[in-house]
Amino acid sequence: MATVTIGVATEADVSARTIAAVKSGREAKIAYITFATLDLLVKTLTPMCWQIIQEMTGAGAMSIRELARRVDRDVTGVDEDVHALLNTGVLDHDESDAIVFPYDKVHVDFWIEPKHLERTGQDEDTPSS
Repeated sequence: MATVTIGVATEADVSARTIAAVKSGREAKIAYITFATLDLLVKTLTPMCWQIIQEMTGAGAMSIRELARRVDRDVTGVDEDVHALLNTGVLDHDESDAIVFPYDKVHVDFWIEPKHLERTGQDEDTPSS
């Protein structure tokens, strides 16, 4: 079963995770789709995009027309959302050019922290001088 974690991580976090995976020599059991900020995740993964992700999880490849039928939306609107998801790497095309979300399970992982920590770049556990 292929699992993906969608979340928010810094470039340093992504680099550390990649280095650890390479050093371990083992194939990763979980894939990651990572956004630099929560704002970017929320702007990209709109409620309609989440509907598409939910419908495509474990469903295999399909046409945009079939996806539109399954989510009971017009093809044009689904096409716009699919292209946004393709552009960010959430969806992909298979060899027959159908769209695919190659995961059977999705885990969403992010923290919401007080704005003052975001502005100062301080971690709550880090004492200020």
